[in-house]
Amino acid sequence: MEFSNYKVITASNGKIGLDKARQILPNIIVCDIMMPEMDGFGVLKELSKDESTSNIPFIFLSAKTEHKEIRMGMDMGADDYLTKPFEEDELISAIESRLAKTVLLRQRIQSKQDDTGSSEGELVNLKELKNFFDDNGEISRYKEGEVVYSEGGRPTGYS
Repeated sequence: MEFSNYKVITASNGKIGLDKARQILPNIIVCDIMMPEMDGFGVLKELSKDESTSNIPFIFLSAKTEHKEIRMGMDMGADDYLTKPFEEDELISAIESRLAKTVLLRQRIQSKQDDTGSSEGELVNLKELKNFFDDNGEISRYKEGEVVYSEGGRPTGYS
């Protein structure tokens, strides 16, 4: 992640990670499930309870590959779930797309606030944004060998 120009903050266990997330309010969280002190499911549950951390994009990165584990993570509100082993490009792509969606969400909320002075009735969290994209999103198709992402760019075309 650091080679891709991200500032990375690590934690040796789930409890420390939760405390750091509350203090720092990172742009995104990549979290393992199997950790000492508090597992990743517990971290996501606690972050979801707190208004200041509930909308931070959250990606599980885990060796747990069973469908029920993946479904549980997604049902709890994780934005993505990558299984180990993984390719660096997979992680970068997941992070970039979640960050791009967050930017879109903030722009949409800000635009509505500028227009009406209120964000009432608008998308207010990533779950609502996911539903919005499911209803209004466009599917992009690429030919084999076509470049869909270049280092330093955004996979969605947003900067």
